[in-house]
Amino acid sequence: MIIRKETASDTEAITQVTIAAFKTLPISNHTEQFIINSLRAAGALTISLVAEIDGRVVGHIAFSPVTISDGTRDWYGLGPVSVLPEYQKQGIGKSLINEGLSLLKEVGAQGCALLGDPKYYSRFGFRNYPGLILEGVPQEVFLALPFNEKVPQGVVMFHEAFLAKN
Repeated sequence: MIIRKETASDTEAITQVTIAAFKTLPISNHTEQFIINSLRAAGALTISLVAEIDGRVVGHIAFSPVTISDGTRDWYGLGPVSVLPEYQKQGIGKSLINEGLSLLKEVGAQGCALLGDPKYYSRFGFRNYPGLILEGVPQEVFLALPFNEKVPQGVVMFHEAFLAKN
């Protein structure tokens, strides 16, 4: 397996991986592929990595800037992360997450936030911080990973591309 930055020729494969990965998830609005394309079009896809096996894109992860109401800068949102169903539970998502977090730190990020399963993301150090809020979602599934001792306090806003519907 190779983890690498996306190239222009990966766009369609990323769309197909994302659609397949979220197809059966009841918590999904099935707009994840539109979010990625909107982030890319807005120049807000800070880190976009693919997992490739035998020349085939089988996974993808996106990181984009977030805004925090307390003025904290250099925080990013993780997501969506997608792995083709037949390749899930093989460590591909874990590899994408670890590589993406490492690259975020290299570019000077101060932390990362996401909406996800606490049981899964706690293995990477993500946890719930009561003073950090994503409006409209249950607090227990909004998680953050500060890269230093400073934990922001306030409302987190993901890029407007997360509202994309097509």
